[in-house]
Amino acid sequence: MSQYQHIKQKAYEANMQLPKLGLVLFTFGNVSAADHDLGVFAIKPSGVPYEELSPEKMVIVDFDGNTVEGSHRPSSDTKTHAVLYKNWPKIGGIVHTHSTYATAWAQSQRCIPIFGTTHADHLTADIPCAPPMSDEMIQGDYEYQTGFQIIDHFTELGLSYEEVEMVLVGNHAPFTWGKTADKAVYNSAVLESVAQMALLTEQINANAPRLKDALIKKHFERKHGPDSYYGQ
Repeated sequence: MSQYQHIKQKAYEANMQLPKLGLVLFTFGNVSAADHDLGVFAIKPSGVPYEELSPEKMVIVDFDGNTVEGSHRPSSDTKTHAVLYKNWPKIGGIVHTHSTYATAWAQSQRCIPIFGTTHADHLTADIPCAPPMSDEMIQGDYEYQTGFQIIDHFTELGLSYEEVEMVLVGNHAPFTWGKTADKAVYNSAVLESVAQMALLTEQINANAPRLKDALIKKHFERKHGPDSYYGQ
């Protein structure tokens, strides 16, 4: 058995959640699962339909984007995953989709405002939208540069990747991450739901105000603060 079987299994199971959650169409998405001790991650093979996937078809890649194990080509977004893993050592899973509502916000080049408590249950800031990539970056190593497009935007905003586990890439689509691949998938589903609710909010009231600071603090801390009391 492969020494990477554990992350192959995790990546496979997480990828299979994407169509179940309505986050992908055809093969428009991917999940990876990392093992930082081994310096590798498992990721979906490029262009393979979800119904044809198996743990054995997951491709093992190092944090420089080199294939270590697998007979398939890895996802076309592999270099973006590799850059994020290499620079953000506390994430264990990454998801990229073209889910409808989150992608619509990305195409609009807009951050998603924090309008309600569902959003505040998960983070205290607007969901950031990184600006479109420069022509020079596009003409270079595009997927590799996408990773730095995300990292540079977080640096500019002073955001922590451990606190804000999602981003929109302008004119492109969302990326989410987490300590595990399962958490990254969860964040992807949350992002899509919040994106839909934010769109509907603006359609109902174009002048809807952002959530009050007191409610942001209350809802985030009841789940994540030192005195959190949500759940068992």
